[in-house]
Amino acid sequence: MPKLRALVVDDAAVMRRLVSEVLQRDPQIEIAGTASNGRLALQRLEQVNPDFVTLDVEMPELDGLQTLRALRRTHPRLPVIMLSMLTMRGAVATLDALAAGATDYVTKPGTAANLDEAIQRLSQELLPKVHAHCAVAATRSAPLSPERVVRRPAPAPARSGGREVDLVCLATSTGGPNALTVLFDRLTAPPSVPVVIVQHMPPMFTGLLAERLDARPGALRCHEAQDGEPLLAGQAYLAPGGRHLTVERAAAGGYFARLTDSPPENSCRPAADVLFRSAAQAGASTLAVVMTGMGEDGLRGCQHLRETGATILVQDEASSVVWGMPGAVARAGLADLVVPLDALPVEIVKRLPLHEPATP
Repeated sequence: MPKLRALVVDDAAVMRRLVSEVLQRDPQIEIAGTASNGRLALQRLEQVNPDFVTLDVEMPELDGLQTLRALRRTHPRLPVIMLSMLTMRGAVATLDALAAGATDYVTKPGTAANLDEAIQRLSQELLPKVHAHCAVAATRSAPLSPERVVRRPAPAPARSGGREVDLVCLATSTGGPNALTVLFDRLTAPPSVPVVIVQHMPPMFTGLLAERLDARPGALRCHEAQDGEPLLAGQAYLAPGGRHLTVERAAAGGYFARLTDSPPENSCRPAADVLFRSAAQAGASTLAVVMTGMGEDGLRGCQHLRETGATILVQDEASSVVWGMPGAVARAGLADLVVPLDALPVEIVKRLPLHEPATP
């Protein structure tokens, strides 16, 4: 089996060596070339024909965002993984890059105590993404089989209770920022219930994402969830990076947010499983939505929600950047409906109560 060929782009020689070392330790990857700036990267791209690119966000001459835009004009499907610092500037640039067509991102191990720790941390973050995105790229370069083109609902399990939905719980990861943008843009009326969201992202990144979603032209407003705040209809609450978001039932009715520092689940904090499980324990009548993302976070939580009679929607494979999280739920037979991203807003609204949300 041929090795995956990598093009490593970073203006810092130390980081180029670190990324190259991490990639070369994987027996299925080889370094096809390196570049110290964006202009050289675009030249090397044609020379080495890589299977994927790691691209530094901040570089002289032609920065990562400018390089990405030029690259996407000639290589629209080539996996490009951005590398950024865990800073506000890095977060801004990373979200800009994702909006411009970057496949994914990892944060640089700036706080690592030594070289071995830096290699281990970068390996854990980067290598799974490389393999997942290269596998997706290989699959999507082939013609779609008929069964992949057809969108059909999964068999709906028996319902219990029949209560009106009073909470939407949404989970996403890889590809999530752009998918959430589509969702927010297409919700033209405020949802009649609160919306709580887990997006796998580090601190600072989630705060910036919440601000960007809040500024979208749709009717749904968004901010990072605060510990103890009431969850209001028509509002979206994004889990802060590095903390789990749970929901609890309020004595006077409705729900409030609770943030915890309990251990990561599925190597994630925040984790969808934690949010979904808390909604089940709170007795919420939940509409769960699982969107594009790597891994299986959300699967066990959906199993808990299914026991309460929750409705579960998942994004389909064709519109997902990676069909990991939604695919796991669908394959387990837990999804009531598997639909393309552009159909999700309509399907969500159809399942909500018709009354107008209360004014905050």
